[in-house]
Amino acid sequence: MDIAPASAGAATDFDASHNSATPADLRIRPRNRNFASAVINRRRWVGGDPFASAFFNALSVTFPEGELFFIDSLKQFRKRVPPKLQQEIRAFIQQEAIHSREHHCFNEHLKDCDFDISRLEATIASVVDGIRARPEHAHLVATMCIEHITAILAAEVIANPRHFEHADEQQRKLWLWHASEEIEHKGVAFDTWLHVTRDWSPLKSWLVRCSFMAKIAIGFTKNRAKGVLDLLRQDGISGPRAWFGLAHYALLGKAPFRRTLWPLLQFFKPGFHPWDIDDRPLIRLAESEYEAAIMVEEDAGSDSPPITEGLRKVA
Repeated sequence: MDIAPASAGAATDFDASHNSATPADLRIRPRNRNFASAVINRRRWVGGDPFASAFFNALSVTFPEGELFFIDSLKQFRKRVPPKLQQEIRAFIQQEAIHSREHHCFNEHLKDCDFDISRLEATIASVVDGIRARPEHAHLVATMCIEHITAILAAEVIANPRHFEHADEQQRKLWLWHASEEIEHKGVAFDTWLHVTRDWSPLKSWLVRCSFMAKIAIGFTKNRAKGVLDLLRQDGISGPRAWFGLAHYALLGKAPFRRTLWPLLQFFKPGFHPWDIDDRPLIRLAESEYEAAIMVEEDAGSDSPPITEGLRKVA
């Protein structure tokens, strides 16, 4: 079930025929932030909370490999979409390359704190390799689904200051910067999907994306829980204390899973689009500190070989 290449003539019909909810005035602007020197001074850097720290640490381990996969996924379709979406894909690539670079540095600092993240890295590599072995439409729909999960988590951590309350300042800035850009580009993979599947029936498109999301959401939850428990064991917390502590954190306390469940379920609604909720105020809330790092338009309009190629050597 490969996706047929889009014809050049049909590309101009995208905006009119597929009802993208992406704001017409949205600008995706890579912010070239650098946190390489932001060492992790304490293992429990999120306000001394071992469960919150393990949650975000486990999430970070997925980013270098995962975001390089997202870049490769959208690159396959960049020449098949209209010019506006091509520009958005280029900016998406810039943002994701920088995210991957910065989280590689963050993960290296985790190793400096004597965390062994090799098992977590092996898990994400196995998942990505499994998706890469499938047809190209699977690459795109998987990217679209994971981007939605990432965007709703991003909105939650910006909207709810409790998540990084008393967190180490440089790490808090890293995560809020990353979250703001995940919200900003949350519709790019979805709009690419809308365009390249425009000849599919609405029912087929809905069934494919929903079936993928069901599998990915279950796998994401299972693998992140395993990763958190692995890191907690290395932090001296295991057994029932680890399980109950994680469940309390994820569902009852700061509750990142419970609080993002409803936004996740919205994905299964026929006619859904990530920009049905315009949460650009959250971007503005987070980005004021990073305005000076916004890349000039000429740089944002092209790929960045030094960034992406360097990442492939270290990821």
